Amino acid sequence: MEFMNTPLFEELEREEKLGNFSRARQLIMQKLESSSLPTMLKARLEFELERIERLVKNYPFTEMEAKKKLFESIKDLSEKEYDELINAAVLDYIVVEGEKRFEARFFENLLFAIPKYKSRTKKDEKSEKVRELLYNRVESLLSGDKPKSYRVTAEIKVTPDISKIKGNHVKCWLPFPKVEAQISDAKLIETSHEKFLLTPNETPHRTIYMEDDLKEGLYFSVRFEYVISEQYTTVNPDKVKATFSPELSKYLVERPPHIVFTPYLKQLTSEIIGGEENPYLKAKKLYEWITHNVRYSYMHPYALYENIPMFVASNLRGDCGAQASLYITLCRIAGVPARWQSGWYANPAFASPHDWTMFYVEPYGWLPADLSFGGVRPERPDFVNKFYFGNLDAFRMVANSEYMADFQPIKRFWRSDPYDNQVGELETEVENIYNDAFKVEMKIISFEEIEN
Repeated sequence: MEFMNTPLFEELEREEKLGNFSRARQLIMQKLESSSLPTMLKARLEFELERIERLVKNYPFTEMEAKKKLFESIKDLSEKEYDELINAAVLDYIVVEGEKRFEARFFENLLFAIPKYKSRTKKDEKSEKVRELLYNRVESLLSGDKPKSYRVTAEIKVTPDISKIKGNHVKCWLPFPKVEAQISDAKLIETSHEKFLLTPNETPHRTIYMEDDLKEGLYFSVRFEYVISEQYTTVNPDKVKATFSPELSKYLVERPPHIVFTPYLKQLTSEIIGGEENPYLKAKKLYEWITHNVRYSYMHPYALYENIPMFVASNLRGDCGAQASLYITLCRIAGVPARWQSGWYANPAFASPHDWTMFYVEPYGWLPADLSFGGVRPERPDFVNKFYFGNLDAFRMVANSEYMADFQPIKRFWRSDPYDNQVGELETEVENIYNDAFKVEMKIISFEEIEN
């Protein structure tokens, strides 16, 4: 995906900004007829056809539909308030062929941007109880409680919608837990198909692969078990060394299109860390800046962005993976090894996709930093921000130790998410099956404390 750093030509950018996507497609097809296009530009334009399709899908609501959702969800919302929200540019929309189209999660992002509206919506009691469980456990660990371990049984099931799919044969990759850092054991319990390929534990994006003919009632599923431990580390900055072993050098370099040391990000890093030379304190300053200055917000599918860290640093908002990408980039610029870790946020009640980071300091090794969970919010206790730098709860399933890694076997068509591996990927012999053409169910079967 390095080609995403290749700029689009001027006429194409103009038509896309105006929402003239049919014209944009025509311009791309005309340009692709040339046999003298540079390789990177050709790759960018070929993907741009796919990117436009995904972008338009991500803005499904007409203005009438969006307005209806707002007035039904926010108690006593007035027309004046609606106009103010439009003028304040907090309702995400684009123009598609002359018509306003609103983003799939525009309403949820409004509540992140202006929290006062949340008090006028229906309470999510289940989420509040889970949040209370998490905060109580975090507070206990900070108060000196011994870290605990848990045995978790979970399942993911994907069901293709055959009415939306072309082709006759379906290939499926599902995430599977890795033994790494906080996970000490991972076992396969059962699968929907007798034949499968479970990739080795050292695979950066660990998956279980299955395939079958497309037919009514088709689904793919895997149930697994893993043991996970809470991480709590007391670090003495005076004992931290500024040297690293050579094998860590790969966690200090650029990885286009997103981990790129742009002039803006280098200047930002310098402003944040100042004259600090201690790797641990540099990592801490970067964590504190992001968690205090970048607000949480849902993102578009990552494949739509040219450079995610630049987006976050410029807009000062982003979701878990976007904030993690920025943190990794800034850490590497500052000379602190940093990498990706992701999979699920998996608590006793439910599971959902989640990303966070790991940074390395000698002699303590790899330590976690969860930027979105540690983000400062009015409704969040102050101790939460402190905890998620260097420590981590056990409500996780880790499937990935790197971002933008290949699957095994390699996927032929563009992945729905080229950078992560959380909810499954599917394709037929003729096309990628985008994530709007299959249903995902993630379940926690059991979550039991065990003796350390």
